[in-house]
Amino acid sequence: MTFTVWHIVGVSIIVAIISAVIAAVRTRRKDIKKVAYMMDALEDGELNFRFQDKNKFNRTLNRIRTIFERQRQQHEQDSWTKLIRVLTHEIMNTVSPIASLSDALAKSVDENGRSELDVKAGLETISDSSKNLIGFVQTYRELSGVAKPVRKALVLQELIDGVIALNSEFTASTGAVCRYLPEEKDLMIYADEGQIAQILINLIKNALQAGAKHIDITARMGKDDDLIVLVANDGAPIPISAQEQIFIPFYTTKKDGSGIGLSISRQIMRNHNGNIELVRSDDHQTVFELRFR
Repeated sequence: MTFTVWHIVGVSIIVAIISAVIAAVRTRRKDIKKVAYMMDALEDGELNFRFQDKNKFNRTLNRIRTIFERQRQQHEQDSWTKLIRVLTHEIMNTVSPIASLSDALAKSVDENGRSELDVKAGLETISDSSKNLIGFVQTYRELSGVAKPVRKALVLQELIDGVIALNSEFTASTGAVCRYLPEEKDLMIYADEGQIAQILINLIKNALQAGAKHIDITARMGKDDDLIVLVANDGAPIPISAQEQIFIPFYTTKKDGSGIGLSISRQIMRNHNGNIELVRSDDHQTVFELRFR
């Protein structure tokens, strides 16, 4: 009888332990799925999720989400502040001389309609400044109106070879060489051909303007089955102070630059569920990474 009781107690304990282990494993699997879901959401910039506050683990995940949300809001606020500052600066630089010159012309005209100033030259200056302002506004419209991509299957080799051929005359005139050196063969992407070509053309143009003599484009598959394209050049590096701002609309380090090329490139990549980043810029090499998911 005693043996039977202890036997039942032992079996009950074993069953309880096994049940607890099974429950723990199931909980762990659920937690792993939650973490995976959260990481995917964070990578895609989607923070409109929230786990039920039933346990400490869920509450921890929700706190992480809140931290990311606050950081994104702060980043967006900083970006808008910088954009407004740039817009205000550019518009005021154009409007102020127009207002000043117009006022001076008006004051210089006497009762007989004669003027001490060259009215024609003044009006031509006002006209040129006005056209520049219109051009600036048109550039802003281009930035805010990136078309939705029309995707199709593309052989990466053919796409990049076409871009290199299109830029061959400009490249040759600067004494530079542009090459495509894929790490894997037969790579393909599902993307808008014209928009991706636009990004590559802009990166090549920027490299040549920076004095690059060698531009190497490479491609490979990443660990998460994403396709990675690297565009590297040996031109002058991007100043450290500018590296975090080059994707901000209208920010440029070039005298005659519009400051929208990289901004549009990032919009295009995001519309493709991908991204473009500056991963290196020093005295040896400047490298941009395009990642397609």
